[in-house]
Amino acid sequence: MDVKPTAYSARVLDHFQNPRNVGVLEGENVAVGKVGNPVCGDLMEIFIKVVDDRIADIKFRTFGCGSAIATSSMITEMAKGKTLDEAMKITRQDVATELEGLPPRKMHCSNLAADALHAAIQNYRASRGETIPMESVATEPETKVFVGEEAFIGKGVFYSVDDPALLKDQRVLVLDSGPTSAILSQDLMNYTDRVIFLTSDTPDDAAKTAELLKQAGVKVLFQSRLKEIKGHDEVEKVLIHDLAENDDYELVVDAVVILRGACDAEG
Repeated sequence: MDVKPTAYSARVLDHFQNPRNVGVLEGENVAVGKVGNPVCGDLMEIFIKVVDDRIADIKFRTFGCGSAIATSSMITEMAKGKTLDEAMKITRQDVATELEGLPPRKMHCSNLAADALHAAIQNYRASRGETIPMESVATEPETKVFVGEEAFIGKGVFYSVDDPALLKDQRVLVLDSGPTSAILSQDLMNYTDRVIFLTSDTPDDAAKTAELLKQAGVKVLFQSRLKEIKGHDEVEKVLIHDLAENDDYELVVDAVVILRGACDAEG
């Protein structure tokens, strides 16, 4: 399986092509954590061997894309030698940071290694009749779901846009989720001249991105947040909150692009 070299950092490619600690563990003081993403088909198993409340050895077995393999490999290096409490505090973001970044869409669908590690620790503690101190469990920020979003999935709400031509001549609102969303906004201008980029940043904070979008003809709404997606059978408009004015207003659109929770294809 190949991964797209332009989409991944050198560390991601290294851990995908040369994964560390592949295998399984058996015997006493060993536990396994399993997690999977039914949408992407990724399945991860993290095996830990515990000695004196520390992870003395750790292995993984993963079926999935390059990101899934790379994150599994990386977390074995991060967790080995740590106490169980320390390992429980490792988050998905920690793993992505050690890998020098992941594509935004992969943060949600394939970056599950921390979850598998936590599950292994919880299973080990449960097998010994121990309780899990909740303050030691790493927490991830909740994914924001906008009012009306779920009702319009496939009816104007898009989590990925593999073919921008599908939005030809439509009024498209793209939510700021980093460089990928800005690049997509520029690409969409080849198919429609009505693209709006929504960001909570100020003009000063997003000056460089704003200048590039302006050159492409994208309209940028600064210091703004999406509150609600409205329509009948399909998306017709959105409710925007102006952070600077602390006021709400409606905007007519045909499509809302929220780049999250989708897997880009890897051959």
